This record gives sequence, structure tokens and C-alpha cells, in this order.
Amino acid sequence: MTRLKLSYIHVFRDRHGKLRYYFRRGDKRVPLPNLPGSDQFMVAYQTALAGLTAPQKQIGAGRTIAGTLHAIIAAYLDCSSWSTSPFKALAPETQRTRRNILENLREAHGEKRVFCTDQKGRRVPVLTRGHVQRMVNQKSNTPFAQRNFLNTIRAMFKWAMSEERVPDDPSLGVTRQKIESTGYRCWEDQDIAQYRQKHALGTMERLAIELLLTTACRRGDVVKLGLQHIHEGTISFEQSKTKRSEKATVAVPLHPDLSAALKAMPPSNVVRLTANTTLLRTSFGQPFTPAGFGNWFRRCTPTGKPSCLVCQFLD
Repeated sequence: MTRLKLSYIHVFRDRHGKLRYYFRRGDKRVPLPNLPGSDQFMVAYQTALAGLTAPQKQIGAGRTIAGTLHAIIAAYLDCSSWSTSPFKALAPETQRTRRNILENLREAHGEKRVFCTDQKGRRVPVLTRGHVQRMVNQKSNTPFAQRNFLNTIRAMFKWAMSEERVPDDPSLGVTRQKIESTGYRCWEDQDIAQYRQKHALGTMERLAIELLLTTACRRGDVVKLGLQHIHEGTISFEQSKTKRSEKATVAVPLHPDLSAALKAMPPSNVVRLTANTTLLRTSFGQPFTPAGFGNWFRRCTPTGKPSCLVCQFLD
């Protein structure tokens, strides 16, 4: 009988009398399935030896029916290291938006089939362009939400088609209504003066407007700014809404208005102006999320202003 010698293998008998095998090297402890020498055991052993982590099943994966919309969405939203979905490479804010859209779609239509298999083993499309077009048309009252929905569906099915997970792309040829909008109206001098009159120096609201005006930050960047970005009279930061391969660093002189707003912040304020903390924080002392900051800033605008009158930097 051949004796199999493997390094880093630990074995013990559990309370049921069954032998359990583990790969253990340093603090790393990985369970190994089946018996030594079996295909499952050796694959798991080689994976652990190479310093990799064996893929784990997603929660509910065993209840997912292949060919359903639920299965396609689950695969697309998979951000694990062994996933091939492009979703995990998206920016966090884009991930949040698309995840919300797809989770709502999964809740409403997850059990419906995208395709079925006939008696000859051929995959037959079930979800048609007509079905997707009706989903898009239902959002005609909210054109921006309609656009985001269609863009998300197209991205998911483009990936699914490239890996032959589906036999057809039901989003091809689907149209949406044209968005007619003049965009955000930029604040004028009187709007800024009215805001400053309402929010005096030493308040979070005043610090927010001075940061936006003097740095021209997007909301996704302004919520990350802290004293660690200010050095020798210059505030420097990397823009987040650029291609990941291109780091766009912005450096602007510290404006007197911003300097005055920073100095006016009281020590008892929820903001603690120390290194590695954000300048803008919620009433609970936590950093803002980009969306949370946008909602909060709208509530800070002077009473009587229309809801569309928001700072152009929130785009």
C-alpha cells in the first residue's frame, strides 16, 4: 500500500468519530474535503498550498435555479476574487446604483426564466425584447431612472452573452425616451450671499459651501477631504470620477474664505480637525456618503428655494 506524504496536513477525529483533515501553515487553517488522495482533496490541498482561498458558494446559491433572472443577477453581482463579472471593477458609487436597480428587479421578477432548454438540449430564449421594453416603458415618468435601468440591464446581458450564459441579449434594440433637461442651474452671487447669511462661520453648513466653492469638488470628493489634504497653504486631492488607470491630482491654493471657515469651527463641534479624518461629518460624527451629503446639502439651502436649485458641484 502506497503511503501518501503531504506537508502541513493536520488530522483529528471529531465527536462523531469522523476523521477531519486540515491544511495548516502558520495561522492559516483550511478544511480539506473527502479523503487524502481523492480528486477533491488534492485540488483543495494544491489550492491551499499555493496560498489561494477555495471558492465559497454564495448564500442562497443552492436555491438558485439556472436559467432564471435571479441566477444571472447573482452571477453579475458576485464580487469574489474568482468571479469574472466586470461589476466588481466599477466605482463604488456605480456599484451602489446598479446593485439597487438589480436587487429591485430580482425581487420583482427573479423567478422568471431568461431561457429554457428544449428536448434536444438547445437553449430557447424566454425573456424577450418586448418584455424588457415594457419594463423600461414603466419608468417613463422618471427618465433618469429609466436611463440608469436600461444601462444596467444592457451591461449585465452584454457580459452574460460574452460568457455564453444566455443564448440571446434581450436588451438589444430596446429604446428609452430622450431626456430633455437644461441641467442644474448654477448658483448666482445672490444665492451664495443668501446661503452665507443663513449659515454663519463656525457651522458645518458654512464649511461645506466654502469647500465646494473654493475647490470645485464633486460631492464624491468633498466628503473625503481632511486636514491630511492640506499642506503648506495648498489643498490637494485625487479626483475619484476618472479612469482608474489615470490618477488626476488637483492642487489649489487654500482660499482665505475656506481658511476662515476652518479656523471658525469650534472645538466642541462634532468635527475633530485632526489628521486622517474628514472635514465634513454627520450629526453623529460619521463621514458623509456622497448621496447622504447631497441630500443633506439640499436641506441646507435657504427656505423658499426650489428643490432644483442645488449646487452644480453635486453632479
